[in-house]
Amino acid sequence: MMFRHLKYIALLLPFVLFSCNKQLDLQPTDSIIDPERTFRNVADLNGGLLGAYTQLTYNTIYSVSLVTDECMLPNENNLGRGIATYRWQIDPGTTTITGSFGEYYITLDRVNRVLAAINRVPAKGDDIALKDKYRGEGLALRAYCHFQLLQSYAEAYDPAAMGVPLMDTSINSFPARNTFGEVMAGIEKDLQLASTLIPADADDNTRITRTGVAAIRARVALYQKKWEDAITYATEAIDALPLATASEFPGIWKDTKSAEVIWKLKQVAGADDPVGAIYYDGDIVYYAPSFELINLFDKNNDVRYPAYILYDDTRGDGTSKYIVNKYFGPAGNPGLADIKLFRTGEMYLIRAEALAEKNKVTDGAADLNALRAARINGYTPEAFAGKDALINAIYTERFKELAFEGQRLFDLRRRNLSVTRNPEDAINAQGKVLLKPGDKGYVFPIPDAETKANKNMKQNPGY
Repeated sequence: MMFRHLKYIALLLPFVLFSCNKQLDLQPTDSIIDPERTFRNVADLNGGLLGAYTQLTYNTIYSVSLVTDECMLPNENNLGRGIATYRWQIDPGTTTITGSFGEYYITLDRVNRVLAAINRVPAKGDDIALKDKYRGEGLALRAYCHFQLLQSYAEAYDPAAMGVPLMDTSINSFPARNTFGEVMAGIEKDLQLASTLIPADADDNTRITRTGVAAIRARVALYQKKWEDAITYATEAIDALPLATASEFPGIWKDTKSAEVIWKLKQVAGADDPVGAIYYDGDIVYYAPSFELINLFDKNNDVRYPAYILYDDTRGDGTSKYIVNKYFGPAGNPGLADIKLFRTGEMYLIRAEALAEKNKVTDGAADLNALRAARINGYTPEAFAGKDALINAIYTERFKELAFEGQRLFDLRRRNLSVTRNPEDAINAQGKVLLKPGDKGYVFPIPDAETKANKNMKQNPGY
């Protein structure tokens, strides 16, 4: 398979802290790490953080695209790549779905090792501030991983529902699942402290900055229905990083512009399995953009349409003329694009939704219209009759703005909405056109390897 398979037993058997990967030229160490020897100075802490960042992949983007209405399966995908998942034949052994579980817990283990070592590492002069920065980054990255796990694997987005194990130390254990509310409380605690430790002038968007912390907090607040917090943190991110202009926007996806990109995963030449290869490898379209999505765009005026979707009428009979263009990346490295985790466009949509929920329809509409005006040439602002009409429009805009960014399924789950596929998108779906709340695949299963190894791990209902 094109994505990385992750093997794990009982969550946190000792993981290798550093490994040869696409960003770090470090040799593997023994899997049993002596923190006293591994982290001897502040530079070592930075190396540990980099090792954690580089564990993150596009697994969630891949699984969400296959399960939802973002994509359709063209006839030319005859290699079996992801097809069972696309057809919602999902069980706890489906690695396209469960791969992110191990990814995030390995990242958590690496982060927790760094955080545990920080107080022991000596520092003086400028290194004191660097230690604080690295601690803030580690806390924010820990919060992000816990939140991503909740999105995919929580039983429901409800305080009392089964969440995931909250891991704030590196330890061999058999942890039970904390509730959604308990994990969210841990996330909020980490993010609040991180916001005080990361300096305001830290501006490397391949790492979590203070603006990145605000963006994470805005998304977290949205899922908790804490509308005032969502407005506050989205505004903080918006004020720090304006929307891209129409001329800048296409360059975001070619990695020639960094406008409005709050945090991204840097990808470098020579990496295995570039993110664009999820959809297209230069010869075969594995998954094409759905006609449902295509038909939402103003194709002549919306700058997102050519940035996200390529129409190639030179492709032969029996092949898809439409290709996901969003991750084509820079010239000379097709498919090798940086993975954008947070952008200012999302912050406008978060704030608009939160304002709508507080019945501030005019203010929410202003945010939605501002985003559309930045994306659609000649756009005329729209008025909305009330809260429900505005929220429906925001959801449609989220589908367009955040397509292929790993958000669609979780947006539907937030409002208990079904996944629906149009007939023209279901030609190879074997009748799989409606995925309702409670159906297999709507909530991802805990991996089979985890439940077998961990006596305290409960599976999600329905599996």
